[in-house]
Amino acid sequence: METNWIRLLMTRELASFSKELDLFQDESLIWKTVPGVSNPVGSLVLHVCGNLQHFVGAVLGGTGYVRNRELEFSLRGVSRASLSAELQKTIAAVDSVLSTLAEQSLAADYPERLGGFQVPTGMFLLHLNTHLAHHLGQAGYLRRILSGDNLSSGPIAISALSGSN
Repeated sequence: METNWIRLLMTRELASFSKELDLFQDESLIWKTVPGVSNPVGSLVLHVCGNLQHFVGAVLGGTGYVRNRELEFSLRGVSRASLSAELQKTIAAVDSVLSTLAEQSLAADYPERLGGFQVPTGMFLLHLNTHLAHHLGQAGYLRRILSGDNLSSGPIAISALSGSN
């Protein structure tokens, strides 16, 4: 496994979140849900950004980012432009940190204990990407349900794996 592979996948998923936001024709729907769904797409964006800026940016990269997890789920009404800007900041942090992370770091223990466990950094980065992809899928389905628009944002384009996108 290479850090570049993880970087490429994380930045692809984050860029796909931006595409999902752009597909909302009615910006107010970014903050709506349906019965049985707790988190609007806006909260999902704030959550994945806070999660990655903390675990990748602050912990691995020393960016100084301070996470407020509670606010990720309680804040409402943030504009699409602000959410998009947050995604771009997260892409920049992930790209910067993972492009300089040494390959041997993947086999080393992640610097923090997680849920009482010590895990290898590479495994945790894969977990973070799976978490990100999970919430991206939720965002896509919620957007389609709320808007009635079944247009795909093309979130997992194989072409992005070439690194040229």
